[in-house]
Amino acid sequence: MFRSVFLRKMVTLVLVALCASALLSAFLFSIAANASFRTQSENDMKDKATSLSIFLSSYVRDNSTSSKDYLDTLLGATHSYTDPSILGAYFLLYNKDGSQLKLETPANVEDVENVTSIHTHATTYMLNHNQNPHLISRIPLDEKKTTLFIVQVPVMVNDELIAYLVIGSEIAQQSDIVKSFSNVLLLSTFVVAFFMIIPVYFASKRLVRPLNKVADVAIALGQGDFTKRADDSTRGEIGDLAASINELAERLSKSITSVTNERNRLKEIFDIISEGIVSVDINLQPDYANNAIATLFEKVPRKNLFTEKLQLIPFEEVWEDFENCIKTGESLERTIEAKDCAYQSTIVPTLDSDKMIIGATGFFRDISEQERLEQTRRDYVANVSHELRTPLTAMRGLVEPLADGMVKKEEDRQRYYGIILHETMRLSRLIDDMLELSRLQARTLAFKTFPFDLNKLLSEFETKFAPVMEEAELDFSVEFKTGPLPTVMGNPDRVEQIIVILLDNAKKYTPAGGSITISTEYNDETDQVLVSVSDTGQGIHEYDIDHIFDRFYKADRARGKKGTGLGLAIAKELLSYMGETITVTSEYGEGTTFTFTLKRVTGTVWY
Repeated sequence: MFRSVFLRKMVTLVLVALCASALLSAFLFSIAANASFRTQSENDMKDKATSLSIFLSSYVRDNSTSSKDYLDTLLGATHSYTDPSILGAYFLLYNKDGSQLKLETPANVEDVENVTSIHTHATTYMLNHNQNPHLISRIPLDEKKTTLFIVQVPVMVNDELIAYLVIGSEIAQQSDIVKSFSNVLLLSTFVVAFFMIIPVYFASKRLVRPLNKVADVAIALGQGDFTKRADDSTRGEIGDLAASINELAERLSKSITSVTNERNRLKEIFDIISEGIVSVDINLQPDYANNAIATLFEKVPRKNLFTEKLQLIPFEEVWEDFENCIKTGESLERTIEAKDCAYQSTIVPTLDSDKMIIGATGFFRDISEQERLEQTRRDYVANVSHELRTPLTAMRGLVEPLADGMVKKEEDRQRYYGIILHETMRLSRLIDDMLELSRLQARTLAFKTFPFDLNKLLSEFETKFAPVMEEAELDFSVEFKTGPLPTVMGNPDRVEQIIVILLDNAKKYTPAGGSITISTEYNDETDQVLVSVSDTGQGIHEYDIDHIFDRFYKADRARGKKGTGLGLAIAKELLSYMGETITVTSEYGEGTTFTFTLKRVTGTVWY
């Protein structure tokens, strides 16, 4: 029932207040009642003593014949008219000189100690105040918890002091009435406290209920639920507290929503950019990684990477950069080169609002393509320089003797002129091919694609190239493996240029007695026409086949085959421009087959 600490404290406080009030009331009442009781007792004893003194004075005056008989008459009167049980516990009579004349005690039981104490106080007072009409002295008797009150009055006859009357009475420090009343007061207080438990409990519970609701809202806020609201309709401080909690919840909700939106916005930006981002804490434990980092290092071999950090970023030097960045607070950059790939990393420290380092963030970029393009550029420049130097060197070697007049015979000069013309035409073709390839790669060379009849084009090839192949002692044929071909989409002039490049390449690398074949096949699953140029030449080494479409690349350079090394690169770029592909298969010493695709035009008539 009393699970609430506040409820228990409220009930306990009320009960303690009631009990403390009862005890204090009883204590103060006891003090006041005892004081009043003592005052009343003193006044009663003084009144009794004064009345007795007046009575004895009148009696002695009326029953004595002379002053010599005063004491005798007085003693007779006290013997007949004084009762200690009425006048007091102790009754003593002294003459005017302080000599004791008579002693009376209740039930004739003499308390020597009390009588001695009374006698001492009485005689002392008589010696100092013998003309005082009465005296009160209080002697506490702790062992009996009582006080001995002493009243002394003179007995006067005709203005003549004849004796002193002393009355002593033991009065309890607390009367039975006071005790009874105090007990009743305490008992009533405890009864009231017992019956007050129920209303105090329900009143406290009603007071605690809105506080509990406020506490529930505070707990929900701590758990991230900002939709809870407290009941602020209660009047007073609790209502103000609930209103403050609701305002706090509203502001927190807006702040958290704003921060969450900003975080999600940044996360979306980080997740869509191509650069990999990894954030680590001060202990080098990753606490954020964007989506790009998962695929950025796919090309890096991941053998013997036992730790989670190396699975994330497979370079020990990068983690050393993270550690040094956190220690020094300086940004670090590094270029990492691996097999067939290269990466650039930038590590920057992460600071809190107090400019203290709490971690580091790494940005990683795949520069493999950039490095490859740079290497290609260097190779391109080197190849162009080499290809241009060869004809220029030959031409210089011929022009210099002609210019110096060293060639005397006309037929030698004509032969030199022929060689110079040949090298000039070769240089012109090289330049034309380079320009065409550059325009193709830059997509500045525009040509249209449209449906055309490939059957007719290939038939014309067979007619045009048969004499050339026969002169080179090569067997040449065109085969339609799946019959007549459907209409295809492309540019017939460019397709013819591609086939010429492939035939020329096959003719150069096929010795006499070999064969070159153009074959076609329609694939109804892919809806494509496959055109292949096969030869029975020397074939291509496996370490050359991956580079066969590179610019200026020539397989078997040692044999000095003529050509610029740009034909296959041009053929590939032409097909790429038309959205087609070209592949090569070869077995060294047996021959090579180049195959490219052309899309069928849907809905056209087959030829």
